[in-house]
Amino acid sequence: MGPGVAARVAAARILDAVLQRGRSLKATLAATLPELADGRDRALVEAIVMTALRQRVRYNHALDHWLDKPLGARDGLLRALLLAGFAQLELHLPAHAAVAATVDAARDLKRTHQAGMVNALLRRAQREGLPQAEPRLAWPAWLAEQVASDWPQQADAIFAASAQTAPLWLRVNRRWITREDYLGLLREAGIEAIPDPALADALKLDATLPVQQLPGFEAGLVSVQDAAAQAVADAFVLAPGARLLDACAAPGGKAAHLAERDASLRITALDVDARRVRRMQDTFARLRLDIDTRCADAATPDAWWDGQAFNAILIDAPCSATGIVRRQPDVLLHRREADIAALRDSQSNLLDALWPLLAPDGTLVYATCSILRAENAAQVAAFLARTPDAALQPLDARFGHDTGFGQQRLPGEGGGDGFFCARLRKVDPASVTLPA
Repeated sequence: MGPGVAARVAAARILDAVLQRGRSLKATLAATLPELADGRDRALVEAIVMTALRQRVRYNHALDHWLDKPLGARDGLLRALLLAGFAQLELHLPAHAAVAATVDAARDLKRTHQAGMVNALLRRAQREGLPQAEPRLAWPAWLAEQVASDWPQQADAIFAASAQTAPLWLRVNRRWITREDYLGLLREAGIEAIPDPALADALKLDATLPVQQLPGFEAGLVSVQDAAAQAVADAFVLAPGARLLDACAAPGGKAAHLAERDASLRITALDVDARRVRRMQDTFARLRLDIDTRCADAATPDAWWDGQAFNAILIDAPCSATGIVRRQPDVLLHRREADIAALRDSQSNLLDALWPLLAPDGTLVYATCSILRAENAAQVAAFLARTPDAALQPLDARFGHDTGFGQQRLPGEGGGDGFFCARLRKVDPASVTLPA
């Protein structure tokens, strides 16, 4: 297999698995990328796949109009390879090399008889450019309608931002280095980054790169975490030694951020998936953090809780992930309308199960990476209505639009992901006044 061909073959196979066989993008990348020895190839494959998935409506539109005979049911892998080829052209790779490697990949995939067609289609895309399409068309109709209903003034911007490449956000581990000193390390490495004025530990890189190229990554000086997720730490005001539960903690970024800020916090991080728990443990070890990490279902505390109340609880609840489509574009392929009701039930169950574990005057932060009101403001409103000792606490503009029952950041705002956050305090029921 010639230079670069293996990367194109890998990209086509990943796209075929996600588009034709309903596989998870994250899981397929995790299984495939380690097979590529060169980190540059791994980064290239991920960039090709993400671009092809974000722009698949446009690319498929081009194929539908340029092909005299539509591709058949058995041509899924060929279609995936063509989408990968189009993505390379829009990633501004050297066109000659990209086309040649993709044509060679067609031969390696036993499509020698179609290699000429692949060459012709990519050359046409190079000459004419690829057609434009409304970003909304990438969304299932039912979901696009829900977003437009929830955010009528912002819907077009949401769809457009969700089709764009996300910047790389870093969280500096203040336990080991200041943000200014880490900026110096980046400059020495020739990496440009911008500090976020509203987030004390955040740096933004407009160009993505493998984490292994980040100075001090393996030593725990820095982690990758979106700006919106980093803001969650600012929702807590905790006394030294406070006891905190991160109920749905994997991959562990928010628990780690809180521990980096205050080593005295007694943090318990739960997740129901044993594999994700192991990855969390690896993350905490890299960051040199002492966090009690357990595999447990947060919604059934009788199985794991020791009876000692928590001063603070974070519920970063399972959700539709509609705020992170630009990072997980396969959300638009796999999400079903019936999922939302099931997710809402799971979210409300977590709130009801964990609220009794919170100490008087304690803080519970409910968060999702969704932009749907049903999972966010409506969920919080319903919880407040049935929970007499819960009071909504204000959050500032760092957390986004005020929905009346929590704050919502929308995709792309401030360069961050879509994210919802509401802060609740346990109070004397007689003192509670619900928001209008």
